[in-house]
Amino acid sequence: MRTETTINNTYDFGVGRLLHNLPKLREIGFAANRRLLEVETLSHDCQVGAAAFEAMQLPVEVDGQHGAALRFGDVRVQALLTVLVMMSLQVEGFRNRQLRPLLAQYLGLKESDITAGRMSYDSRRLRLHGLIERIEGTHRYLPTQAGLRTALFYSRVYARVLRPGLSLLHDERTAQTHPIASHMRRLEREVDDYIMEQIAA
Repeated sequence: MRTETTINNTYDFGVGRLLHNLPKLREIGFAANRRLLEVETLSHDCQVGAAAFEAMQLPVEVDGQHGAALRFGDVRVQALLTVLVMMSLQVEGFRNRQLRPLLAQYLGLKESDITAGRMSYDSRRLRLHGLIERIEGTHRYLPTQAGLRTALFYSRVYARVLRPGLSLLHDERTAQTHPIASHMRRLEREVDDYIMEQIAA
């Protein structure tokens, strides 16, 4: 596909039609093209992000190995990815046994409540989803660049946006007074009014 800019009426841009105005028209046309390409780039990036998010929500299979989904909002997944961000500081990589106490603490469990088998299961799905990679010849892992970015975004959005935002909307102490709660009520009224208008039309 190719983007071509056509100016039918130069007076729409406050420019005359004589030939000496061509440089000005080229400048206007190039600026319009750049803005369009920026919008197209953002739209494409959103599609890439949507595909990456959907891939995390679904099981994965790599070379005959099956890995369960890493669903956003799942308590264990959020804990696992938060701990993974912490493990990024281990320059020599980390082992499963290093994840267990941190994961247990995050989940409010005893370390003994998380078996070695369950930890291996979690490590495998992180690896098959491409979030971590094994250091060759060892039982240590490192987060991939994409894995670290995903884990950081998953954990921060959940902790800093979703949970506090929903608390403001549902906590009786703030549900009637906080600006976001009042804006949500206004949105609900506007949607209700629109639906009633459509029914009456």
